[in-house]
Amino acid sequence: MSHQVFASSAGADSAALDARVAELLGRMTTAEKIGQMSQVNAGDAVIPDHLREDIKAGKVGSVLNQVNVDTVNKLQRIAVEESRLGIPLLVGRDVIHGFNTILPIPLGQAATWNPELVRKGARVAATEAASAGINWTFAPMIDITRDPRWGRIAESPGEDPYLASVLGAAMVEGFQGTDLTQPGTIAACAKHFAGYGASESGKDYNTTNIPQNELRNVYLPPFKAAVDAGVATLMASFSDLDGVPATGNRFLMRQVLREEWGFGGFVVSDWASIEQLTIHGFSANKRDAAYEAVTAGVNMEMASTTYRDHLKELLDSGRIDMALIDEMVAGILQLKFRLGLFENPYTRLSDFPPIANEDHLAIAERAALESIVMLENRNDTLPLKKDKLDSLAIIGPLADDPYEQLGTWIFDGKTELSRTPLQAITGMLGDAVKINHVRAMETSRSPYSDTFEEARQAAAASDAVVVFLGEEAILSGEAHSRANIDLPGDQAELVRLLKETGKPVIAVIMAGRPLTLANIVDNVDAMLFAWHPGSMGGQAIAKVLFGAHSPSGKLPVTFPRMVGQVPIYYAHKNTGKPATAKTYLNIDDIPVRMPQTSAGMVSTHMDAGITPQYPFGYGLSYTRFSYADISVSNEQVPMGGRLTIAAVVTNAGDVAADEIAQLYVRDLVGNVTRPVRELKGFTRLHLQPGESRQVSFELDTSDLAFYGRQMQLMTEPGEFHAWIGGSSEASLQTGFTIVDE
Repeated sequence: MSHQVFASSAGADSAALDARVAELLGRMTTAEKIGQMSQVNAGDAVIPDHLREDIKAGKVGSVLNQVNVDTVNKLQRIAVEESRLGIPLLVGRDVIHGFNTILPIPLGQAATWNPELVRKGARVAATEAASAGINWTFAPMIDITRDPRWGRIAESPGEDPYLASVLGAAMVEGFQGTDLTQPGTIAACAKHFAGYGASESGKDYNTTNIPQNELRNVYLPPFKAAVDAGVATLMASFSDLDGVPATGNRFLMRQVLREEWGFGGFVVSDWASIEQLTIHGFSANKRDAAYEAVTAGVNMEMASTTYRDHLKELLDSGRIDMALIDEMVAGILQLKFRLGLFENPYTRLSDFPPIANEDHLAIAERAALESIVMLENRNDTLPLKKDKLDSLAIIGPLADDPYEQLGTWIFDGKTELSRTPLQAITGMLGDAVKINHVRAMETSRSPYSDTFEEARQAAAASDAVVVFLGEEAILSGEAHSRANIDLPGDQAELVRLLKETGKPVIAVIMAGRPLTLANIVDNVDAMLFAWHPGSMGGQAIAKVLFGAHSPSGKLPVTFPRMVGQVPIYYAHKNTGKPATAKTYLNIDDIPVRMPQTSAGMVSTHMDAGITPQYPFGYGLSYTRFSYADISVSNEQVPMGGRLTIAAVVTNAGDVAADEIAQLYVRDLVGNVTRPVRELKGFTRLHLQPGESRQVSFELDTSDLAFYGRQMQLMTEPGEFHAWIGGSSEASLQTGFTIVDE
């Protein structure tokens, strides 16, 4: 067979790899090259005749959405043994937060602030997906977003470039390992390049207008981190960027990605996003759309067929040349060699551990545990104490729904693996505590009904109430944006009725986005935000509720008080007229006919306050952590030098727990205005009651670089403030100066 002429690529250096690619390119026809640039949907278990014939003819470089290992092996056999050159297929799938074993949604994983755990989760997903024949995932999604209305915030690591960069790189490393030829590794795809998370009004696929300075300082750093981590591929965004759709954006794909960053992998379009250039109004027809995408640097077309239909015509007319096609195809072939597909195109189940094995489920549970953020705990309502309860009411539509807890993008998730909160709590309490369970609402969107009274009675007959609230999985994710991000349906009314019983009310919220919670926060005694926690979510929630684990999650995104505050994020600019507690004037306090110039004249909303409901980095614990003795190793640091910023963290309570200490920095004066704070480091530490430990963060002056007026990355001399604490509102402050010696 023709594929056997190639030597093993394992351990081959880049020159040898380039030589193999060049040799194969030299034997390919134009049609075969264009075929490598085409990805087709192959989701049915039965291989249709037209797909079989196209693969034999070399017209397909990749298939997606086929997860039956026998069918995948059949497709590979056609490509390897029946096509002229025997080039194996890339087999793609959206493996976003697990495969059969589902981990918390990516936004929930970001709440762990634990890159090692995120790396392990990606490895679980990769191992299970690879056992089905998948060798390429369209993850991680590392779009920065500051708009919780956007449905795809569920897939995002949140609002902060530094946190997203660290966690995105960890996901890449988890998916890809150190050697892509090894079983259990798959190629990663960082998406969506770039700026998709800034979609206007939070509507999916919408326009994005991002000044280049903000693009480079906020939206691009996670992609640069993924490239530095060795990500194999990137995916172009659906959205346009300042009038130029990303799929046809030469600035992004050529200048930034290839020229500035030296990216050597390849770029795939999003689903039919090349032909959609005509709908944007960017291209007059599909031929022009193919031209714009290929010249911009999109190597492979997903789902649609503009490349297959028009690249030959563009070549024949002289609008593009063969060197461009060879460049695009070389990137695709290189990945196939790196994956070892020419040597091992087939998947053997014997190479993999069982699906959903104990290790995988343990990692999923740990991720769920560390993702839970405690938002409220008045009067130490939590943890619940088993020996103090005779009865417990468990209320709500999400308490016992094995599907909804999995969240968005779980095509291959197995609900039979789900451990629901009701199951876990019942198993934990046994016969010692009577469980009064009422679903109350058919779905999270249901209106008031007679079952609300049934829920109220169950609460009245119980010692405490745990009410499970939030969104169904379908209410977040792609094309599921919301203008109103209150709890849907009449959930707030349900909470009000439960509170009227006088019993302690604990809300557990499972959702795919931050929600506006002002209409329930005063009616609950404690509140856990569990995101959509995945297969083992119920087990994790039960352990937190009953104190087997102290909550340690921290918010990766700001929670607004009301949707009118959006976008609201911690790393905002100061403006010339910043609001403070002294300058803010509430709308209810404004006298009638008050003179116009007396209303504060500061940047704020009069009817929303100057703070969010919950800030970035926030999360409570069953203990109290105090921070003291902040110090810097050098008050003056030469350009190119390093400094250490340290503080002492003490567990001032009586429960052993984890804390996530966070470092924030502010550049006081810049070539362009700088945010009031920027995350520059974080670390997780476990402290026993009364234990103190010093945490330290080392910074190089290059870590403080930013893009200035000329779009050049630069660190400027000058004064900096620094804070260490448990959230973005940390008050323990020091400072230092960078001097240009």
